[in-house]
Amino acid sequence: MVEKKQTYIYTFTCHEDELSLCQLEMRSLFGFHTEANILESSVRIDPSRSPFIKERIDVIYKANRLDELVQHVSGFKVEKPFKVIVIEHTHTTVQKIGFEGRRKIEREIGLQLSGQVDLQKPNLLFAVIKGRNHWFFGIYTKSESIWLSHQKKPNHYSTALSTRVARAVVNIAVPTIADKKVIDPCCGAGTVMIEALSMGIDIEGSDLNPLVTQPARENIAYFGYKGKVTLRDIRDVTEIYDVAIIDMPYNLCSVLEPEVQLEMLQNARKFSGKVVVITIETIDSLIERAGFIIADRCVAKKGSFTRQILVCH
Repeated sequence: MVEKKQTYIYTFTCHEDELSLCQLEMRSLFGFHTEANILESSVRIDPSRSPFIKERIDVIYKANRLDELVQHVSGFKVEKPFKVIVIEHTHTTVQKIGFEGRRKIEREIGLQLSGQVDLQKPNLLFAVIKGRNHWFFGIYTKSESIWLSHQKKPNHYSTALSTRVARAVVNIAVPTIADKKVIDPCCGAGTVMIEALSMGIDIEGSDLNPLVTQPARENIAYFGYKGKVTLRDIRDVTEIYDVAIIDMPYNLCSVLEPEVQLEMLQNARKFSGKVVVITIETIDSLIERAGFIIADRCVAKKGSFTRQILVCH
């Protein structure tokens, strides 16, 4: 007998300026992206990892029609006080259910379940959602915007990545966390490190600027995380890492000649097999000269300001 594989439904939300970044994060986490804001996968991701995932449904039943789903859930035993919610999303091919329609479905499904309903303080949330071709019922997990709290760090720099972009970049760089050793060798104020540490990723940082290493340590400690930050040029890194996240310096105090950028990338090639490069200028030729192949890419926009994010192997 073939065991049925567990599937999950995720919904996403992002601004149009973030679509390219959101889709690269999808490809990194799930192996593909969708043009819709709903995705079905056998990959289980904590929805709070992503700044774009709104929720996850651990699918219990899947049906072609709503009446079939009602039949499937009939008599399903629930041990804890529960509540059923219907998730509305904005897929263009899915007809809107509307408020009254959602309440009707919630009552209809809830009455089929065997257990105690608690609409105020349920111990367990179930969700019903309509995809493009199927209806789904399962356990509901809502995403928490952990990255939002990280905006309130004590030390800020105007050129730093936003916590939202930094969190997506970490997911792109380290989609599977276990047994990965990561470095941020141009860590600045530690924005990327904080997001990675909050996910339980083994990351350390370094920077050649003595004015940012101590503030980075303070920022990390402020949120109760522990991460090593050293004063060091990326060209002096000798340890071996699984992944490096390199936000190329670009402000007025850090104008780098192409030769220096190439040296940075060449040494990164020695200490890491995978590098995610964040740059405001096109440096494809330098990346390739350093021995990397650009496997995937996106742009992250904020108004007229654009960053390129390159996944290199």
